[in-house]
Amino acid sequence: MEAHFIQQPHKFNPMNALISVSDKTGILEFAKALHALGIHLISTGGTAKLLAENSLPVTEVAEHTGFPEMLDGRVKTLHPKVHGGLLARRDLPTHMAALKTHGIDAIDLLVVNLYPFEATVANVGCTLEDAIENIDIGGPAMVRSAAKNWKDVGVLTDSAQYAQVLTELKTGGLTLKTKFDLSVAAFNRVSQYDAAISNYLSSLNFEEGNSTPSKQLFPGQSNACFVKLQDLRYGENPHQSAAFYRDLQPAPGSLVTAQQLQGKELSYNNIADADAAWECVKSFDAAKDGAACVILKHANPCGVAVGKDALEAYSKAFATDPTSAFGGIIAINCPLDERAALQMSKQFIEVLMAPGFTPEALAVFKTKVNVRILQIALPPGGTSDWDNGRNAVEVKRVGSGLLMQTADNHELRLADLKVVTQKQPSPQQLQDLLFAWKIAKFVKSNAIVFCKDGMTMGVGAGQMSRLDSARIASIKAKHAGLSLQDTAVASDAFFPFRDGLDVVVDAGASCIIQPGGSIRDPEVIAAANERGVAMVFSGVRHFRH
Repeated sequence: MEAHFIQQPHKFNPMNALISVSDKTGILEFAKALHALGIHLISTGGTAKLLAENSLPVTEVAEHTGFPEMLDGRVKTLHPKVHGGLLARRDLPTHMAALKTHGIDAIDLLVVNLYPFEATVANVGCTLEDAIENIDIGGPAMVRSAAKNWKDVGVLTDSAQYAQVLTELKTGGLTLKTKFDLSVAAFNRVSQYDAAISNYLSSLNFEEGNSTPSKQLFPGQSNACFVKLQDLRYGENPHQSAAFYRDLQPAPGSLVTAQQLQGKELSYNNIADADAAWECVKSFDAAKDGAACVILKHANPCGVAVGKDALEAYSKAFATDPTSAFGGIIAINCPLDERAALQMSKQFIEVLMAPGFTPEALAVFKTKVNVRILQIALPPGGTSDWDNGRNAVEVKRVGSGLLMQTADNHELRLADLKVVTQKQPSPQQLQDLLFAWKIAKFVKSNAIVFCKDGMTMGVGAGQMSRLDSARIASIKAKHAGLSLQDTAVASDAFFPFRDGLDVVVDAGASCIIQPGGSIRDPEVIAAANERGVAMVFSGVRHFRH
């Protein structure tokens, strides 16, 4: 039915427009253009005053309805002369006769944006009273009426829509397709608005006499709103359908803000892996840590390194596991130059991400037409501000439900480490331990990560046994021709027995970081002392499933 409506060559020329906006961006220019087209303007309160002050003939809504605004503006458009004019179907003689009988003029164009509820509750000092007074009643009611009667009424809820609507009005009138699209956008806006109100109010713990109730982290009802960016060719596998969505207000520096500069369309798996790689590389501040490179394959980093520039960081990351790097996802935390691009171009790459690319670097990949190149603009504060763009809450679907948790955004500092062995780690070992710990957070559990000198030397991921993860990390290092002698090892969870520690020490580890917390910690600490290695406890676990 939708396609049938959209394809009709119908044109629409409004006679009356009702304008009521909180955000007045562009409204004066838009109203002037409507007036120039011979459209009669009806408006409310502050908007009517603005139009009148700029010499535009406008009928105030109280004059239009014959009923004064009341209750401090809570009631002004909730009137049959407004909703009758919006809801009357022009193709039904009975509707049009009713309008004539009751002296109601049809309203053909509605321009409304709502009280700024979302912005109000985002303020730290927002009280419950502030929030309540910024819940719009008349606006959503009018929007719903106009959007329901979309074939006869054009409804605008965003200043970004003004230009297209004016263009069509000047060239014959709004098409049914445009009015349908405006209606969908209007219902989406009302849905987002109501969801924001529900999320806020259901997160409050109401207390008598307290104008600012305390908030719970997870609301009694969760109403998520996402905007579709694109349909995907398929999901994880070809028999699965998929689409890509983003938050209504995406954080700067996040994957959904990426600009694709070249390459094939991103797949479901490309996006999932690209996000994992980008989140990992975002844990490195280019100004403080230097250039960082993450190579990721099937949701796990197979090589991570820092260096003096992009070329060194990439070369070290690639050396960790050249076999797994084939067809991998690469993320760099600094602009990519020609030297690094030339080295990368020797390998098969699925996706390459960076905050920027030199023209020479992009030219290197011109012949690699299938390589998907994504440029992700940095936040205003640069890489040091990346943490502010991390998701605060993570969601996982289960059968007919959701699991929600705060995101694992914990950043370990040197002062947080607790040395539990007789042997003290050297300053260089402490830096290697922190580096290894940072990587382990992005490796699927059970995770064992060997590192040295700002480079991963072996990664063991996603095994049911921590021993197997340690053995796999050792095997991968051997295949890459890397020595694990005097490496630092991170384990994402505690060693339940000493055998895990023995495996990594046998492989060459000289220092270990783990959360601690096992009932057998004394046994594992004694084993570390026996083997003559240093061990520190982080006090934090990094399971990643």
